[in-house]
Amino acid sequence: MLSPRIRRLKLDHDSLFKRFSGWPLIRIVGTAGMPPELYRFQYLVRGLYVAPDGAILERNDHLLEVNLSLGYPRRAPQCRMLTPVFHPNFDDSSVCIGDFWAASESLDDLIIRIGRMISYQEYNTKSPLNGLAAKWAAQNPSLLPVDPRPIAPPLDQPVVEPSMPTPAPQQAVAASIPQPPSQAAASVPEGEDPWEQKIVIS
Repeated sequence: MLSPRIRRLKLDHDSLFKRFSGWPLIRIVGTAGMPPELYRFQYLVRGLYVAPDGAILERNDHLLEVNLSLGYPRRAPQCRMLTPVFHPNFDDSSVCIGDFWAASESLDDLIIRIGRMISYQEYNTKSPLNGLAAKWAAQNPSLLPVDPRPIAPPLDQPVVEPSMPTPAPQQAVAASIPQPPSQAAASVPEGEDPWEQKIVIS
């Protein structure tokens, strides 16, 4: 007889493959275990990341690793991005999901929620893992979400690939990232933009 945890893992596996089969925005690209306890998901949605020179740029391909530890489902899955993301609720080692995880939540719903977070359809600036991203998001709500397409596959409908939104004119989506307080903007000549770093979502 299968243990409750193994039954849950098998149910998750079946639900994930059924829900995301043929869906172009979220793909299962790797598993480990039988039934799987480790997954890798690819998101083909628009998000943001910080380049080595400090510029904030667009990225359309993201990789997430999900580890279903021995405490799962009572404990939340351990989620971490394998590709860089600039978002208030992501850091280099984890994704902040604790506020909304419950054992009754399905894993496929969680994977969709993380996709919505990557695209800035969902974010929480009140208890961020990335303070700079939280400050940027609070100052630039007109630029969000960076990808407005529905992240979840349609229920009981033929899968149709959602089209990428038409980019807005560059001047309409330029936004600024504030410098640290120690780098005062007062030294900038009058009439010039006091921020050195720009974001352009194309």
